[in-house]
Amino acid sequence: MSKDDTGGKSAKDTHYAKLRRAHRDQRRERGEIPTPRDDRRRRQAEGWKAPALAPDQVHLYGLHTVRAALDNPERQIIKLSVSQNAAQRLQLPELSTLPYPVETVLPSDLDKVLGPEAIHQGVMLETRPLPVRRLEALKDSPLLLVLDQVTDPHNVGAIMRSAVAFNAGAVITTQRHSPTESGVLAKTASGALELIPYIQVTNLADALDELHKLGFLTIGLDSEGPEPLEGTLSGERIALVMGAEGKGLRQKTRATCKALARLDMPGAIKSLNVSNAAAIALYATQRHLAR
Repeated sequence: MSKDDTGGKSAKDTHYAKLRRAHRDQRRERGEIPTPRDDRRRRQAEGWKAPALAPDQVHLYGLHTVRAALDNPERQIIKLSVSQNAAQRLQLPELSTLPYPVETVLPSDLDKVLGPEAIHQGVMLETRPLPVRRLEALKDSPLLLVLDQVTDPHNVGAIMRSAVAFNAGAVITTQRHSPTESGVLAKTASGALELIPYIQVTNLADALDELHKLGFLTIGLDSEGPEPLEGTLSGERIALVMGAEGKGLRQKTRATCKALARLDMPGAIKSLNVSNAAAIALYATQRHLAR
């Protein structure tokens, strides 16, 4: 068997080593295994700066996120950047037949745009933000979720998934001190951003008053609430109001809500991440509404 000139390995060994590396790289691209946190990658992360985006421009990434966006007729797509492997996994037709520009890229090309920490799985969608929704359009929704300055896009994305799972009509938040539509938010929501209105309002207290006029009972979740949530639920339209981790509901928000309630936890830990608390509150409220 012939030997190559790199370390005495046979050509066959080198061939199989290349196949193993290619298979490993494909698994990393699919997000099945983590990328090693080597010094080179850390240097890339430290030196990377996010590209400037126009106000009407959003970069979405990840297979589930992009698939949901492509299936959403309200999305205005600017360009799709996709690797050959990701195109197959998205089950896209012949790329030249798609009604928007498509660029075939390598995963490393997307690292340069999205940063080495983004788990993009070989696909990025450049798009316009979703259309602005108004509160009056929610008058027929029996369940809403309101966020009082929850700033972490990972938490908001996780909350969106729960809101879709429990059939909430919208997630309402503030324009300030809340994440805007972004790749991180959409990736964490894993497609839910396309399935539920994300409404940002200027003044949360005014928005709650408007919900009252639409017939909603607003219930603020507070660890010091006078009653358990189960004993506070009433009526056929409910808007749950969640505060930020740490500081909770702001004073004006507390004063504007029609009721305050707590989640009783019999265990040693008496507080939960806001996304976990939202999921529990949505479940309890949906059970009440289904009666």
